[in-house]
Amino acid sequence: MPETVERTWWTRGRPFSRAELIADAAVHAAGQAITLVLGVLLVRLGLRTAAPDLPGIAVYLGSLGLVLTASMAFNLWPITRPGKRLLARLDQAAIFLFIGGSYTPYLLMLPESGLRTSLEFVIWGGALFGAGLKLSLPHRFGREALPVYVGMALTGVVAVVELSPTLPAVTVNLMLAGGLAYLSGLVFHLWERLRFHNAIWHLFVVGGATLHLVALMTLKA
Repeated sequence: MPETVERTWWTRGRPFSRAELIADAAVHAAGQAITLVLGVLLVRLGLRTAAPDLPGIAVYLGSLGLVLTASMAFNLWPITRPGKRLLARLDQAAIFLFIGGSYTPYLLMLPESGLRTSLEFVIWGGALFGAGLKLSLPHRFGREALPVYVGMALTGVVAVVELSPTLPAVTVNLMLAGGLAYLSGLVFHLWERLRFHNAIWHLFVVGGATLHLVALMTLKA
C-alpha cells in the first residue's frame, strides 16, 4: 500500500495501516454491541413504564445504529474499490441524522410550546438539510460542516436545560458528559498525523453514545 494517496473530500492523505483498520473495526463492533444490548434493555424499560416514550427512543436507537453501520462500512472499505465515495456520502449524511436522533427523546418530553417547535425545526431542519447536502454536494460542504454539527448539538442542549428542573441530576450529568465526549473526540478526528486517530475518535463517539443511552435508562429506573 502506498504511503500517500491523493487527498480528496472523501479520502485523507495517508491510508490507514492494517492495525489501525482492525482497531477501528473493533471500536465499531463494540459500539454496535452496546447499542444492541442497551437498546433492548431501554425498549423493555420503555414498554414497562411509559410506552409513549418509545417513538423518541426508537428514533435515537435507529440513528445510532445507522451512523455506526455507515461509518464502519466507509472506513473499512478499501480506497481502491468502487463504492468508497458513495459510502462517504452516506457516512457523513448519517452524522446529521444521528445528532437529530440524539435529542429527539428529549424534544418529545418538552411540553407543546413555541420553544419546542423552534427547537424541533432547528435540529431536524438542520439535520435533513445537512444530510441532503452531504448526499448531493459533499465536495462543496466539507469541514465547513463541523461548525454546523456543533451548532446543532448546542441547540439540543437548550432542550436538556429546559428539562433539567424535571430530570434527575444523574440524567443531566450523563447527557453533558456525553456531549463533552463528542466535543473532545473532535480533537483526534482532526489530528490526522496521529496513528490510530480515527479509532480514537470513534471510541469517543461510542463513549458519548453510551453515556446518552445510560442517561435515557436513568429515566426509566
